[in-house]
Amino acid sequence: MGTSTAVSGDQNQTSASAPHRSEALSPSSPCVVFPDDAPLRLESGQHLAPLSIAYETYGTLNAAKSNAILVCHALTGDQYAASNHPVTGKPGWWDALIGPGKPVDTDRFFIICPNILGGCMGSTGPVSLNPKTGKPYGLDFPVITIGDMVDAQVRLIDHLGIDQLFSVIGGSMGGMQVLEWAARQKKRVATAIPIATAPWHSAQNIAFHEVGRQAVMADPDWRGGNYHDAGIVPKNGLAVARMAAHITYLSEKALQGKFGRNLQDRAARSFSFDADFKIESYLRHQGSTFVDRFDANSYLYITRAMDYFDLETAHGGKLANAFVGTTTQFCVVSFTSDWLYPTRDSKAIVHALNAVAANVSFVEIESDKGHDAFLLDEPEFHATVRGFLGAAATKRGLA
Repeated sequence: MGTSTAVSGDQNQTSASAPHRSEALSPSSPCVVFPDDAPLRLESGQHLAPLSIAYETYGTLNAAKSNAILVCHALTGDQYAASNHPVTGKPGWWDALIGPGKPVDTDRFFIICPNILGGCMGSTGPVSLNPKTGKPYGLDFPVITIGDMVDAQVRLIDHLGIDQLFSVIGGSMGGMQVLEWAARQKKRVATAIPIATAPWHSAQNIAFHEVGRQAVMADPDWRGGNYHDAGIVPKNGLAVARMAAHITYLSEKALQGKFGRNLQDRAARSFSFDADFKIESYLRHQGSTFVDRFDANSYLYITRAMDYFDLETAHGGKLANAFVGTTTQFCVVSFTSDWLYPTRDSKAIVHALNAVAANVSFVEIESDKGHDAFLLDEPEFHATVRGFLGAAATKRGLA
């Protein structure tokens, strides 16, 4: 399924103060560029301009512009949620969920999936050219937050002329963006589905991210973040970072069931440091393929943004304050074997929403697939999303 944008109105604004369409920075995505005189103010106090947001869309925006769903991707995702990835050629990361007749039905809804601020598939990030130097930003790129990502997405939604989103949906870091949308843009989010996420990043999660960042920075090819100038990539460090992170996305039961202590393509141990075990081979494959589609500096910046995420502290030390006055209808989803963002984190969100009398439902799905369950074939999860969106759409008179 390719990009099929069907939007009413003029989407080709070219005035000096208005955003304009440009050639995609990634291989195939449309991209909106907000010029120098419309800088994005970041939570750090710095300003970023120009600002590019690359995105993919699926389905058709109705005349009332009332059927739009924003899909927010996770740390290692991008805008190719339901279309073949231009680098890997693989189907979109949520292809099982988004499409005609699927739980997020493109025959009914208009889906928008942007590449996040700080990403490396067309949106402004450390790989983008710094207008002051004409070279990639590298570590001159300002440190960003989940809130900054959402503020950039708000600009895209404004550009598309959409006053209110029917839904904002995302898992993991995407779920953090969902929560920020609900907190910052209360009147613009009709429904929200935060999945396998948390209202803050735990000490354990910060620790895993720090291991990954140190792996990248310890690679001699990282060169203080200036590897692009030398035409090289810190592949080894980024691959190790991906390997360590990928372990947290799985469950012990899933790892044992899929790999156990089985050897990889050999009948006996090699008595070397080759990949004797299938799990070793699997992790090495995950690391080696990741470096082909992801920028090392983007990995540093995005993980830091996740570390900084803390809705409770941001709202006076009381999580419920983030949702005071909300009119959004929520469906919070967790998975039993997710130890990265365990169910207790989702329950904290639910309790905060209950405290302000928000309309919220909660589903804990039995699964042995770990954190990555939201990306995999989980019939109960798919049925939950389909049922929630369908009921909300019917209530709002969406055909």
